[in-house]
Amino acid sequence: IAADRGARRESKSKAKMSLASMEFHERSVPFGALVCAQLGGLGAEVEKVARKDINTKDPPQLVVKANGARFEGAATCLRYFARAGSMKSKLFVDENPVDACQVDQWIDWSVVMKPGQGLPELLKKINEFLSTRDFLVGGGLTLADVAVWGTLASMPLWENKLKKDKSLSSLVKWYDACSAIPEFAAVVAESKAKKGGATGADGKKQKEKSVGSFDIKLVGAEKGKVVTRFPPEPSGYLHIGHAKASLMNQYFAKHYEGKMILRFDDTNPSKEKDEFVENILHDLKSLEIHPDETTYTSDHFPKMLVLAEKMIKKGMLYADDTPVEKMREERMEGIDSVRRNRPVEENLKVFKEMQQGTEEGQKHCIRVKLDMQNPNKALRDPVCFRCNLTPHHRTGTAYKVYPTYDFACPYVDSAEGVTHALRTIEYKDREAQFKWILKLQQEVEPSLPNVNIWEFSRLNMVNTVMSKRKLQWFVDTGRVSSWTDPRFPTVQGLLRRGLTVPALRDFILQQGASKNTTNQEWDKLWTLNKKLIDPVCGRHTAVVADKRVPVDLVNGPAEPEVEIVLRHRKNPATGKKALTKTNRILIDQEDAKAVAKGEEVTFMSWGNCFIDDVKTDASGEVVGLVGRLNPGGDVKATKLKLTWLPDIQDNLDLNLVYYDHIITKKKIEEGDKIEDLVNPDSKKEVAAIGDSNCRNLQKGEIIQLERKGYFIVDEAYLNDKKPMVLNHIPDGRQK
Repeated sequence: IAADRGARRESKSKAKMSLASMEFHERSVPFGALVCAQLGGLGAEVEKVARKDINTKDPPQLVVKANGARFEGAATCLRYFARAGSMKSKLFVDENPVDACQVDQWIDWSVVMKPGQGLPELLKKINEFLSTRDFLVGGGLTLADVAVWGTLASMPLWENKLKKDKSLSSLVKWYDACSAIPEFAAVVAESKAKKGGATGADGKKQKEKSVGSFDIKLVGAEKGKVVTRFPPEPSGYLHIGHAKASLMNQYFAKHYEGKMILRFDDTNPSKEKDEFVENILHDLKSLEIHPDETTYTSDHFPKMLVLAEKMIKKGMLYADDTPVEKMREERMEGIDSVRRNRPVEENLKVFKEMQQGTEEGQKHCIRVKLDMQNPNKALRDPVCFRCNLTPHHRTGTAYKVYPTYDFACPYVDSAEGVTHALRTIEYKDREAQFKWILKLQQEVEPSLPNVNIWEFSRLNMVNTVMSKRKLQWFVDTGRVSSWTDPRFPTVQGLLRRGLTVPALRDFILQQGASKNTTNQEWDKLWTLNKKLIDPVCGRHTAVVADKRVPVDLVNGPAEPEVEIVLRHRKNPATGKKALTKTNRILIDQEDAKAVAKGEEVTFMSWGNCFIDDVKTDASGEVVGLVGRLNPGGDVKATKLKLTWLPDIQDNLDLNLVYYDHIITKKKIEEGDKIEDLVNPDSKKEVAAIGDSNCRNLQKGEIIQLERKGYFIVDEAYLNDKKPMVLNHIPDGRQK
């Protein structure tokens, strides 16, 4: 049974194997293949190795992890991901032999589309072909579009010169429409970010001053030998600060062609749960972070108990039952504990009592003898083992005593072969402690290698709580719905609020590897996010429910008229929607108050209208308008451009949710009580009416409600009894 449990633990500790790895020169990115992986849901399962030390003309190399199969060439890699992903039949058009052959032909042409004398003429032919259609084959996106777009995207000549040729307007329009598709945009954004710059939706590099530097040389780092680790404690969900740490570890592991270990630091059973382990794994996959190995500190519990016993015998550790408050005072004042020179035999006996969880054992902790008078208080005999009778989420009740992070971290880092421990700058004072404890451990186990430590700045955000203990307080007191609440800085909370993964990755990579700690503004992140979502999200319309104002159009259509229009006028890839015109429409009270009798206004997506009458009640609220459509009116001549809804039963109820900072203070300082900083108005809900097309929106889909901002679908339409829930997405503009 014990062996079976051990095998299960070992199998859990192994990282999930990625699908494939693809190697290419950093200036010859196989955009088409990467987009295929994204379209098929494989983006998080592909390891991308961008190199500098190979020829730019070398074709990309693909290795399938399951069987070691190797392929090369952009077209071959593209076909593999298309076949392996969830959109195979759609991309290849399997159901139509003629279309399928046309797709193959376009892929062949994409291979020969290279800078040279024949390229301009070929592009003109493609431009002419696209002048009467939106896609290269059939009526939808296929592998043909992905292949040709990918070739153009990787061609500097196209981006820097040919794309500006006005004679290629149809080709450019098609190219931009493809670039705006989320999967395409995500690949471009990630590629630009890895080159050291933030990107907009058009792939253009942003101002250089906002870009952080990764031009850092790790001490003692050798190609192929660097091992980093990301060691989250499974006591909460990952937040934006953890996202930075994980990306930093992945970056340096890849840079030095080494490996990254994901290690769950599960040494405190009172706080840890399988729920947190599962969600940390989920969030890392969302961030496209693929550890080469997954381990748990609890895998090392047996060895650390043996190690502790050996260290007690050498007089390095001692058992202490000094009350917590008194121990804290003694450490602050540099006073030795009365138990510091306890006999070895007595320490060993107490340690056995602790392992058994007896009443006497529970009164004690184990401390390591360092230097009680050292100015660095982290060296004043820190605690290295504590009793805890709470069942562990992996080992159950097998252990009653657990190592602290201070003792476990140096040992496990060394035992697992970590060459470089990357830590945030607030651990600077603990660096000496880490090295001292590891040195003592090495005296007992000489085979333990040294570990290099390198610090980087912590990511602090204004008006934000990063402490998991404090975040847990918000959850426990019901001030938020869960760890995924859109007001939380957790990865899942941010995504639920409408942040995209490419924007989050770009923002973090912009911080670079600096050691200078600053408080970052959220506006910068949301501005970056807006640039990615604006070109690709569909447009819809809504009015505030309790303040809607009817407008009677005396020459409006007697019966409803329906037109099929683009959801985004500049991006056909977003699809189409129904636009219903009626002789009575609805507008917002705020807009109605801005209209003067006799004024000509523009109703967006319809045309101009003269307002003949403005009806108000005793309080001055507008209760109705009367207007005459003016089909020949000049929309450029009107001051007011108003959104509207047809007054029909097909409209549906919406709940628009606006979130604000969860705390009122920009920077939490020592001594602040979190309960005094809570923002009581961090959530506002507004009942609205939306156009009937909203019924088709899926959970997680991002849209723009025209003139109201960007929103993400938090709860999709189920029935008319319950409103859809849309979370407002900040756009980076100050209120």
